[in-house]
Amino acid sequence: MHRLLPFVFLVLAPALALAQAPSTIHATVVDAQSHPVADAVVVAVSTDPSVMADARPRAESLDQIDKEFVPKVKPVFVGSTVAFPNHDNVRHHVYSFSPAKRFELPLYAGVPAQPVLFDKPGVVVLGCNIHDWMIGYIYVSESPFYAKTDARGHATIADLPARTFVVRVWHPQMTGNEADTRRRVTLAPGQRADLTFTLALAPEQRVRRAPGVEHASHY
Repeated sequence: MHRLLPFVFLVLAPALALAQAPSTIHATVVDAQSHPVADAVVVAVSTDPSVMADARPRAESLDQIDKEFVPKVKPVFVGSTVAFPNHDNVRHHVYSFSPAKRFELPLYAGVPAQPVLFDKPGVVVLGCNIHDWMIGYIYVSESPFYAKTDARGHATIADLPARTFVVRVWHPQMTGNEADTRRRVTLAPGQRADLTFTLALAPEQRVRRAPGVEHASHY
């Protein structure tokens, strides 16, 4: 009988490993002309609340470089804090009037003493009182499972449990409702689910950089 144990283990081990293997959602986001869409946030929300038990907020950072928010779109998990380091040789005045988070960081250089807590899901639009063209977005997700598309329109949410998820997409230029993008997908252990989303996008509205602002000494 004992001689069979190694054989049984060798037979069952691959099946056990597969049963515990994490799953993946690979999303491709394109516009109405099938062009890839960068900076789209893809969120997967489990229908099983227990998968959130070990989720923890994180300490995040959103930079200011060359008088722009970098990255322009930053997804974070609800309850996370975000620092806003200023890498420019001018001061910035960061603020948001969005319902998901209203805050203000008066004129400062370097790193503010306290990061900002984002404790409510939703989209937070960022601005700078001094440089009107500086626009950024923080997407506060109620789920810890999210990713942002790259220049090819691809985003991968890895290390997912084998569960049913509702997947949706948001982009700052989308004209439709985020809820209308929802897809339901049930993942088997070790499975990769490939999803494609097509978004209708409005033209980007940008305030032109002020002429000569690069030469400003203190603002």
